[in-house]
Amino acid sequence: MTTPAGRASHERHPRAYLGVGLGVLTVSTAALLIRLAQGGAHSLVIAAWRLALASAILAPITIATHRAELRGLSRREWTSLALSGFLLAIHFATWITSLAYTSVAASVVLVSTNPIFVGLGSHLVLRERLSRTMAVALLVALLGAAIIGLADHREGSHRLFGDLLALAGAVAGAGYFLIGRRLRRRLSLLAYITPVYGMSALVLMIVVLLSPVRPVPTRLETWLWLALMAAGPQVLGHSSLNWALRYLSATFVTVATLAEPIASTLLAWWLLGEQPSLAVVIGGGVTMAGIGLASLAERGTRRQAAVHEPAPNL
Repeated sequence: MTTPAGRASHERHPRAYLGVGLGVLTVSTAALLIRLAQGGAHSLVIAAWRLALASAILAPITIATHRAELRGLSRREWTSLALSGFLLAIHFATWITSLAYTSVAASVVLVSTNPIFVGLGSHLVLRERLSRTMAVALLVALLGAAIIGLADHREGSHRLFGDLLALAGAVAGAGYFLIGRRLRRRLSLLAYITPVYGMSALVLMIVVLLSPVRPVPTRLETWLWLALMAAGPQVLGHSSLNWALRYLSATFVTVATLAEPIASTLLAWWLLGEQPSLAVVIGGGVTMAGIGLASLAERGTRRQAAVHEPAPNL
């Protein structure tokens, strides 16, 4: 297998934090774009075409620049890539569908609870030690997310079915991040995300074709939202987070994504008229405090371990 050459110095790590910030900011627009697209397509169709269009963008670039690396992948690595894509398909299918049953705030908060499952998985599967500061950061950030979710529940817009779908998306997303953390230690960004997005698109397309829903949207504006979704939240947003997984722990990356409910709620307020309550504002502040603690914990772990990991091969 061809592995990316070079070793990353400690000075490269701040770029990883910028990558996480860019990823979270871009991904935060996804809920809004999904809501707009749901007027002309079923949720499963939106999920399938989001991944299909993203794969169409990335595949020619990856084949042209990383063909040798793809050929050198082992059977075990291809299996892991396929599993990651399958989990990503479940994540998008359940989460996007949840937005049809509950508010933007409730959906993105609940799907963002994946740090709980990532933290447990990192400890049990990847054998990554969960520091005391990171554990506290998880609790604080999730407390903020819970405040937002409970406030939305009291307002009557948080339905049980949407709740369960969003939580299922959180579990699947956690598995996707954990596999990505392991594979990104050896694979370049494009060699990882292109097969994963492609497998996810294939799984979702099969589900769509086997279901009674219309597989191809007919409205031009729906295709506009899908294209923006694929280029923005998927290619730029998710890819930035996957790039950062080479330098930062899966737990930190997923804790940072808890900022998504805040940004998504503000966008929904501005463009969809879903005004956040005081509890949402308070919960957002608590969540940001947790993300700050997670950042400090990650930096402390890197200094103590003096870890030097491979530079990105784009």
